[in-house]
Amino acid sequence: METVFDVRQLLKRFGTFIYTGDRLADLELMEDEIRELYREELIEAREYQNAMLILKREKRRQQN
Repeated sequence: METVFDVRQLLKRFGTFIYTGDRLADLELMEDEIRELYREELIEAREYQNAMLILKREKRRQQN
């Protein structure tokens, strides 16, 4: 997993599609969903960490 697109594909595996038209809001919702998948033990720690890193990096990029 290397891009936000890859994170979206991970979420799609679980039937989650996120698009609000607001990039930052989408990234925050994706973070929430990834946290929930990890909490429910549906994804491994490595997937969780990697996805969160990608999303946080993209959020920083969008805010600048």
